[in-house]
Amino acid sequence: MAAITHIVTNQPPPLAGYDVFASDPALTEGVTRYVAAERLGEVRGELGRLGQAAGSAQVQRWGAQANAHPPVLRTHDRYGHRIDEVEFHPAWHRLLGHAVTAGLTDAWSRPDGHVRRTAGFLVWSQAEAGHGCPLSMTHAAVPALRAEPELAAVWEPLLTSRVYEPELRPAAAKAGALAGMAMTEKQGGSDVHANTTRAEPLAAAGEYVLTGHKWFCSAPMSDAFLVLAQAPGGLTCFLLPRVLPDGSRNAFLIQRLKDKLGNRSNASAEVEFDGRTWACRVGEEGRGVATIIEMVAATRLDCVSGAAAVMRQAVAQAAHHAAYREAFGGRLIDKPLMRNVLADLALESEAATTLALRLAAAYDGGTAQDRAFLRLAVPAAKYWVTKRCTPVAAEALECLGGNGYVEESGLPRLLREAPLNSLWEGSGNVQALDVLRALRREPEALNAYLTEIGTARGADHRLDRAVTGLLTELADLEGVEARARRLAERLALVLQGSLLVRYAPPEVADAFCAGRLGGDAGAAFGTLPHTAGLAAVVERARPVVAE
Repeated sequence: MAAITHIVTNQPPPLAGYDVFASDPALTEGVTRYVAAERLGEVRGELGRLGQAAGSAQVQRWGAQANAHPPVLRTHDRYGHRIDEVEFHPAWHRLLGHAVTAGLTDAWSRPDGHVRRTAGFLVWSQAEAGHGCPLSMTHAAVPALRAEPELAAVWEPLLTSRVYEPELRPAAAKAGALAGMAMTEKQGGSDVHANTTRAEPLAAAGEYVLTGHKWFCSAPMSDAFLVLAQAPGGLTCFLLPRVLPDGSRNAFLIQRLKDKLGNRSNASAEVEFDGRTWACRVGEEGRGVATIIEMVAATRLDCVSGAAAVMRQAVAQAAHHAAYREAFGGRLIDKPLMRNVLADLALESEAATTLALRLAAAYDGGTAQDRAFLRLAVPAAKYWVTKRCTPVAAEALECLGGNGYVEESGLPRLLREAPLNSLWEGSGNVQALDVLRALRREPEALNAYLTEIGTARGADHRLDRAVTGLLTELADLEGVEARARRLAERLALVLQGSLLVRYAPPEVADAFCAGRLGGDAGAAFGTLPHTAGLAAVVERARPVVAE
């Protein structure tokens, strides 16, 4: 009887054995759009190999194992010596090592580097998101270190290396290194000017010892960290190595690892600097925020692409399930209401991916116009895309019904991961206020933004009306702080709409403009105007798995 009653039917096959890159038209089309023709074959080949690995059953097991066995802090060795090391499951090292080898810590040394790295980050993060933190920190440390050329000459080749060496050794004895960051303190949070960590200069130029506590230290197993501390000349940026040039351990005391909602595979720590902690100044004294902001800007782009990755994987899982699951006389994907939900989720995912790649292309462009555009577009995109990630993950989970609430489906892990990118590198209010700061202080940023969206003028009447409404809001900045979130949201939505109108298939652009800019949809997903084009939107989002 047990064998008869437990025959399994009407269950989707696992979403495994597929190419995460090739199965995402928004991503593949964006790469084709922004990568130079003579390099496109090479880049697509790299991303295809990464996509096949990310979609494999083996790498998916690594992701599950890394989260089931979170890192463990070892403060002392068996003899009582202080070591402050973080131990990870082998699966974590396999994931991180594969990513480093694939070049996901380097966008600085290759043509089209940011587009190819952002696309790769978006692909590989779908396998497991937690190890994206050290990838992002390591990549983003490079522009900040360039404020101190002598330090950059030592560390940049290590941070951009494709060699993964997790062992703690002096920089001179390593072929590759990872970087972390420690800015936040208990009393200040995002207000880093309230930091109390002290930096006392030593006799040697540029060398200091630090005393203080950091409430959040990202990737505490790294080889070096960018930190902020109060020097005699004011808040200053420093590079703090874990191992000193003579091979001894620096005084980097890990007090505990954070017990987090999600991101379980990754270590986040509280650390103590005890007055013996040696560091090198990066940039001028008193210019700490201006120096480290280069790192923050780069990691904010990763927040956008990381959120886009979570959304894309959630939509892929939901569409895959609905394509195989039958209920009420047919496949779920063919039911008009489920189709509406899936199409709505797909629009959010495609808009996020398209925007992330546009930002990456502007980083690669590097012109004054590009930099001005990024100054406004990055905080607006970081605010809005990361805010949309959690409801997308929750709705995708619901598409699987009760099965989506079960850990084995993978959707609970995505849902726990979803809020992180909204918090990391400045929460929603910080981003919205940064948008206002750019509008007030840097008029060239708004000009660059308006030039960007102006290229889509006349293509869709709902987009044109949204632009007019946005200009009306921008004309009156009196008391604007209370509506800063609304303004950031509108800036991001109009930008997404202009990109989709220019580059996405007509059915995608039409549905987005109707549901996001035209006021024809409700607050919940699945309330788009019913049109024949929704079936094509869903089919475009469905991942292709070899039968």
